[in-house]
Amino acid sequence: MKRVYITTALTCLVILAAFVAGLKLMNLSGVKEHIKVGFIYDNDESTPYTYNFSLAKDAVEKQYGERVTIITCSNVLDDEMEEPLRDLADKGCDIIFFNGYSELVMQLAPEYPNTQFCQTSYMDMSDKSVPENYHTFKGEAYQGRYVSGIAAGMEIKKMIADGIITEDQAIVGYVAAFPTSEVISGYTAFLLGVRSIVPQAVMQVSYTQTWSSYTLEKTTAEKLIDNGCVIISQHTDTIGPAIACEEASEERPVYFVGNNQSMSEVAPGSSLVTSRICWEPYVLAAVEAVAKNKKIESVVSARIHGTDASAGFEKGWVEMIDLNQQIAAPDTQKAMDNAIELFMRGDTDFVFRGKYTGVNPDDPTDTVDLQEAYIENADTSYPLFHYMLNDIITVVE
Repeated sequence: MKRVYITTALTCLVILAAFVAGLKLMNLSGVKEHIKVGFIYDNDESTPYTYNFSLAKDAVEKQYGERVTIITCSNVLDDEMEEPLRDLADKGCDIIFFNGYSELVMQLAPEYPNTQFCQTSYMDMSDKSVPENYHTFKGEAYQGRYVSGIAAGMEIKKMIADGIITEDQAIVGYVAAFPTSEVISGYTAFLLGVRSIVPQAVMQVSYTQTWSSYTLEKTTAEKLIDNGCVIISQHTDTIGPAIACEEASEERPVYFVGNNQSMSEVAPGSSLVTSRICWEPYVLAAVEAVAKNKKIESVVSARIHGTDASAGFEKGWVEMIDLNQQIAAPDTQKAMDNAIELFMRGDTDFVFRGKYTGVNPDDPTDTVDLQEAYIENADTSYPLFHYMLNDIITVVE
């Protein structure tokens, strides 16, 4: 009997030794047993943009469990982020994600070579020399904007067919933050999606000159509705435009097309559909790369431009959520799916294309003829289409 006990004990010791040896081999191969991850938000999770970005943090927690420690800083303005950034790096974060627009991230990265800094793309990086531990990334948002425009176009087409509006009343409104190429690219793709269904549709754009102001965004949307807009969308941070549509729809049909977060709860009677950038694929891949001591761009599945990455529907970086079947026109889902299928195949040259001439609002000599397709995100994750289609888009105060 003693021999049996001794044999069993020896077997257990062999298994334990093999397990320890395996862990040592993992360490020798560069696999980290524990990862410290930082997230810096320019706002808090009450706003759609930051809420949507925070879903990536949730995905990391779910996938890595006790293997990861996550430190989060919220409401960090661009010009105030140096202290929290240094704090996270000094606390030993292996990787830090930031969804703001500050150049400080790129400037400070060289001081912390053992930390990887990943920032949502905020400028064209194609001709810039950046630190090896600094990375940018963004989903190709124009794809979702175009598809959401198709849903809006189907709704307008139905309104015309039902006699609710006439063709010359096919006006969409857009609450925009700033006249940057990122914003212009998005609302142009949205309108071109609408016009793929209703060629007569035009757009009114109103700038708020801020990313996040509930009151200003709501009143801006209300003015666009008063101007006759029957669809409202936005590139700003709050639920204000959705609330404006919901309140207006009690008097006449006004529909809302969202971005980043579904508005079906706050605007159940008017919220039509939402497009969102999915940050999860990049963030999860970047954390995996750090855990395995690999270069981030070798793990991320995307279009890679140096240390910059982008992708669309084909990699799950963009998606459509919450099509409201109660108010959506018949065959809306089918029309959306047809466009998504093209994106999934890698076809993108149908978006910024048509008998249109675009003019740079800051330089009238800079124009583009869209009879030859403009390919967005060809060399950078940051959207670069910055031309106004003056015949069909009007900027209003």
